[in-house]
Amino acid sequence: MNLKNKVAIVTGGASGLGRATVETFAKRGCSVAIFDLNVDAGNELAAELGAQVTFCEVDVADDDSITAGIEAVMKAFGAIHVCVNCAGRGGGATKTMSRKGAFPMDLFRDVININLIGTFCVLSQAAEKMAENQPDDNGERGVIINTASIAAFEGQKGQVAYAASKSGLVGITLPIARDLAYYGIRIATIAPGLFETPILKGLSPEVKEGLAKDIPNPSRLGDVSEFAALAEHIVNNRYINGETIRLDAALRM
Repeated sequence: MNLKNKVAIVTGGASGLGRATVETFAKRGCSVAIFDLNVDAGNELAAELGAQVTFCEVDVADDDSITAGIEAVMKAFGAIHVCVNCAGRGGGATKTMSRKGAFPMDLFRDVININLIGTFCVLSQAAEKMAENQPDDNGERGVIINTASIAAFEGQKGQVAYAASKSGLVGITLPIARDLAYYGIRIATIAPGLFETPILKGLSPEVKEGLAKDIPNPSRLGDVSEFAALAEHIVNNRYINGETIRLDAALRM
């Protein structure tokens, strides 16, 4: 699917991986709706990129908020062709058991609700609109891209909730691809390694160097533009479907 003259939703689009994706898609002539809770950053980015980009204050943990966002996109642009889910949260570096006691279940539920259930709610509502599109010359109506993590495969101490949510995204990728094949809608999941996102940008150079030394090649943190480039390629490459792609420079935790 060519991004030109298409409409995309990017959750978590006001910063980090999502922002880079918004910027890349907009450069390719795609209209983009930013779904985020950061109103100031979202509106600022939309104003910077022009009329083809709009901001919607959306909480992916709230079904009604997602529905309102989807309706706003349809009103603004008339269709949805691409959905890139970057919104998510960490797990708070909390262990299954520690001196403080057992893992707090409210935290576990919150991580799963935002990272897994929220992502599924957005993509399922977006897919419903994609199914209404006229198929292009190749029979395509839409593309969905989710963001997992290498923690889905190699979760570390204190990542139990985060790893569970991200492995859930990996697990749903193939069934969704099969479910949506009839409608001409593809799905793929990107599992990033260590990237230069706002969370890591606050670390000292020494800490970043320590993280990078275990990354085989290139031995550095990933650049958000590299995530966006892969998202663009997934949209363009019709034979990528039902797959999770690691983007980690061969890092194994």
